[in-house]
Amino acid sequence: MNKRYLIKGGTVIDPLNKINGVFDIIVSAGKIEKAGKDLSIKAGETIEAKGKIVAPGLIDMHVHLREPGREDEETVKSGSRAAVHGGFTGILCMPNTDPAIDKPEIVKTLKEIIASDAACSIFIAGAATLGRAGDKLTDFDKLKKEGVVAVSDDGSPVQDKGVMEEALESAKRSGLLLIEHCEDLNLAAGGVMNKGFVSTKAGLKGISARSEYDAVKRNLEIAKKTNSRIHIAHVSCKESVELIRKAKKDGVGVTAETAPHYFTLTEDCCVSYDTNTKMNPPLRTKEDVEAVKAGLADGTIDAIASDHAPHTDAEKDVEFDYAPFGIIGLETALSLGVTELIEKKVLSWNELILKLSANPAAILGLAGGSLKEGSPADITIIDPMKEFVFKKDSIESKSKNSPFLDWRLKGKAVTVFVNGKIIMKDEMIL
Repeated sequence: MNKRYLIKGGTVIDPLNKINGVFDIIVSAGKIEKAGKDLSIKAGETIEAKGKIVAPGLIDMHVHLREPGREDEETVKSGSRAAVHGGFTGILCMPNTDPAIDKPEIVKTLKEIIASDAACSIFIAGAATLGRAGDKLTDFDKLKKEGVVAVSDDGSPVQDKGVMEEALESAKRSGLLLIEHCEDLNLAAGGVMNKGFVSTKAGLKGISARSEYDAVKRNLEIAKKTNSRIHIAHVSCKESVELIRKAKKDGVGVTAETAPHYFTLTEDCCVSYDTNTKMNPPLRTKEDVEAVKAGLADGTIDAIASDHAPHTDAEKDVEFDYAPFGIIGLETALSLGVTELIEKKVLSWNELILKLSANPAAILGLAGGSLKEGSPADITIIDPMKEFVFKKDSIESKSKNSPFLDWRLKGKAVTVFVNGKIIMKDEMIL
């Protein structure tokens, strides 16, 4: 029997249903039973939420769980616990596993692991091409039938224009979202940080912004030609934001995400040679950071995703040139959004929650992102005033590769419901 809960006196922010005010919510049988003023229940548990924000469960649409194949870096269990710790009730796991998630049998195996080990809802992105090699398309229909909600070659861009055109047309027929890592590998080859004065000064080979925006431009043109949807992953530079903004005005079916590091950090961080500042796309210039913020503010960039990319200490504890790209982000994404966007008046709470909840749900075609009566009871309760120092020993992720260690951040998820069940209460995962 499902326990009933009364969430009392919180500021309910539900952008999809245009709700922003102090309300109570009753949770029963895994769903939102009722929302209103001065509600009460005879039996069940009351969660006092005065001074807190009650939001639809946060959804991270770009997460690397590493399982199967690299369980030393992350697993479904550890990654989903990190997600809940960061306030996420649902995550999309990317297919750059070993083997890649390119066949229905692999999807089925992963679903079994998820059913056994996951602390939150986990949705699956299948590979767009076999082995993520960019040559031969996977069977989108069979992958969808097994339950994938999107296709992507993730960190490996689809270089061939003909294959990309075929992929977009196949995704449209199958009703799947194609998520693309936009990078021209010929322009980026061998680079480890943003190309410019800072990379020259640091003596590190650069990755030009053009390697991203040329690929964005090409893919938008193909999406327009095929009348297909495309989602641009981890937007990092000014020109990409401008191209996406124009494409939206022209009616192209494009959505886009960025990650917190692209509105928080710049290429200057790489001068320290801290390999936790090495990511792909790389950290860009101050001008690019401002453009990303402007893109978030005007709706050009629809979603904020962590691009959570765990690596072991041993992998990262090498020279900058040889370290793998990527950082963890599930446990800092919300707080960086509060610290860098809300506190600095780039976004309102309504807008931040939209980009962390309702928009990812809509882009992926999921049932979440809403607190409407009858909706799944995926709820994130946030203490907007909570200040904390992000410490290594507090991290739920198996890997600890974050450039934000020892940063003072503001705003933290304190209680999380997944399908009507409390998974985290008072910052403790149950």
